Order: sequence, then C-alpha cells, then structure tokens
Amino acid sequence: MLQENFTFHFFEVFGTVEVTSSSLANKGTCSVAEMMFELSKRLAEFAELRGWDKYHSPRNLLLALVGEVGELSEISQWKGEVAKGLPNWSCDDKEQLEEDLSDVLLYLMHVADVYGLDLGQADLTKIIENA
Repeated sequence: MLQENFTFHFFEVFGTVEVTSSSLANKGTCSVAEMMFELSKRLAEFAELRGWDKYHSPRNLLLALVGEVGELSEISQWKGEVAKGLPNWSCDDKEQLEEDLSDVLLYLMHVADVYGLDLGQADLTKIIENA
C-alpha cells in the first residue's frame, strides 16, 4: 500500500518532483510496473518543461548514467564488505547512498523511456523468464 503522498527526489540534475498516490489509477495501491510507468511519465514531463529534451539523447543519457554509477561506487569504494542494513554506516553516508541509487534508477528509467521501452514490463518479463 502506498503512502497517501510521497515525493521522489530527482537529485542534482532533476530537482524535486512530487508524485501523489491520487495520480495513480488505483488510488493508493499500484504495482511496481504502474509505479515505474508513472515515475517515468513524470520524469519525461519534468525534462520537457525545462526544455532539456534536446540534450537527452540516448547517448547523453547513457553517459550521464555511467557517471551516476561512478558516484554510486565511490561511496562504497573503501568501505569493504558491509552487513545488510549498513549498520556501521553514518546517517550521512546512508543518505548519500540513497541519493546516488535514486539518480541511477531515474537515469536508467529515462534511458528506457527515450528508447520507447517499458522498463516495468521488461522487469516483470525478465523475472518470469528466470523463474
């Protein structure tokens, strides 16, 4: 069950966009695929409103995604193996990790959108194929 309202943060490049459960078809509940579709739609609208579409070619988005993966790896680079839940990490490091993971996810979703792919459906298909 989704919270009544929740906010996705498009860190650094994307600013902040609010997506509410009322914008989803099931008013408070949705599948992962529906959530990804809604988030992808909002991300595209956010970029379009700012005139960023001309810069968001597949190549540019892939390069940006690689950069974000690099940032994600930096936070773990010297920490060695960590326990589930990151019990020995500081709150600041956990927050940074959360932001970096969000950036990677959002760029990945935007790349799929630019290619015209439904990443939510592709995920479900992949899970079924691997079952």
